[in-house]
Amino acid sequence: MTVIRQQDFIDSIADSLQYISYYHPKDYIDALGKAYEREESPAARDAIAQILTNSRMCAEGRRPICQDTGIVCAFVSVGMDVRWEGATMSIEDMVNQGVRQAYLHPDNKLRASVLADPAGARRNTRDNTPAVTHFELVPGDKVEVHIAAKGGGSENKTKFVMLNPSDSIVDWVLKTVPLMGAGWCPPGMLGIGIGGTAEKAMLLAKRSLMDPIDIQELIARGPSNRIEELRLELYEKVNALGIGAQGLGGLSTVLDIKILDYPTHAASLPVAMIPNCAATRHVHFELDGSGPAQLEAPRLEDWPAVTWTPSAQARRVQLDQLSREDVNSWKPGETLLLNGKLLTGRDAAHKRMVDMLNRGEKLPVDFANRFIYYVGPVDPVRDEAVGPAGPTTATRMDKFTEQVLAQTGLLGMVGKAERGPVAIDAIKQHRSVYLIAVGGAAYLVSKAIKNARVVGFEDLGMEAIYEFDVVDMPVTVAVDSSGESVHKTGPAEWQARIAAKIEAVAK
Repeated sequence: MTVIRQQDFIDSIADSLQYISYYHPKDYIDALGKAYEREESPAARDAIAQILTNSRMCAEGRRPICQDTGIVCAFVSVGMDVRWEGATMSIEDMVNQGVRQAYLHPDNKLRASVLADPAGARRNTRDNTPAVTHFELVPGDKVEVHIAAKGGGSENKTKFVMLNPSDSIVDWVLKTVPLMGAGWCPPGMLGIGIGGTAEKAMLLAKRSLMDPIDIQELIARGPSNRIEELRLELYEKVNALGIGAQGLGGLSTVLDIKILDYPTHAASLPVAMIPNCAATRHVHFELDGSGPAQLEAPRLEDWPAVTWTPSAQARRVQLDQLSREDVNSWKPGETLLLNGKLLTGRDAAHKRMVDMLNRGEKLPVDFANRFIYYVGPVDPVRDEAVGPAGPTTATRMDKFTEQVLAQTGLLGMVGKAERGPVAIDAIKQHRSVYLIAVGGAAYLVSKAIKNARVVGFEDLGMEAIYEFDVVDMPVTVAVDSSGESVHKTGPAEWQARIAAKIEAVAK
């Protein structure tokens, strides 16, 4: 019988969450490096370069890969021959204590993103607890843990369907992936669960994302069963959609397709699909009674020799001196380097601003002729002005866009992923503009922020309104003042290019 100390388990949870906050899995870095070498789309290649550079910077500085440091999901398997020493907590409580310990670490404080009372007051728990813990008793004398920190942008793109047994899973996936947009920050992985019941399919999809990327090995050796055949078919066909890195159009949308299945009812075909983003964070460890888990740090030499630098064609702009005529001259796909004062605000701030506008109240900040950045940054440590501060998914602000543009004089917005038709119509009507920063490059982006101060709604924590002083913050024009969107033109162009290549090979 193995004896495992409660504190060793808690410390292992805490250490693993710190570890995955700043170390990408090596298999992901290897796969992304190969995707960078293959990529032909300049916009997608630039985005991947930012993600790879950000990843190495985070490994060196031990700071979060993404400002969204995730909601913790743990799969815990406890051997039936394990005895706990000093255990006063349940497995779930031990996981939560490890989360608390990790997210409040003074040298690398992680962003608290978990809200209690989700359908009501939505109060931040301030320490990112509770985690979502799945626990099982299994034969053996060890404790095995697969743990991940799942970002909201990718989790929000989760899809589920109850297909008829005769329906095509491939057809459903190919119809559904384009509807997910770019808010899940491709290139990443798609985890697919097939069978069981509705909740079992979801668990299978989530668990599959914690397995190593091995699609290139599978391509090399060939499939040995129907699930492997399905993985290969979906990998080829999803990438042929041309969505590309950050949804800008390109060759690599997914780096792997993971599938787990389970027997199901004769009348059912449950299928769940969960994406993992460019800030893929997960690790596996075992406890055998010898102490806390020992997680080996990767070598910096494992990262591809890719260092992002701004394009020579990038336009440097001064935010404090912009006019609407200046903004109207920007073209979709153009790279800008932002300088000056940039306001922030995301979901909770927008909801509060709109409520205040509806009541005729004055906002705490004058947004006229300003830009707003959709971001919830990590708290700074040591001499940082701000912690990692990458963009959040802009589509969640779409329903506020018309009113905010009409009533505040806001000039433009910065976020990630596409805008929906309602927001694009508002941008076109008000001759505004929407810019994107690269999701998955939060630490790199934060280095352009030289000063940060809260100027409104301080009680909202990371969702407060900040004013950033930025120097050469890299962004791309995603929707211009006429309403043209690179998230429509880019994937359409690359889907056509890929189709032409496939047709040429077939001939």
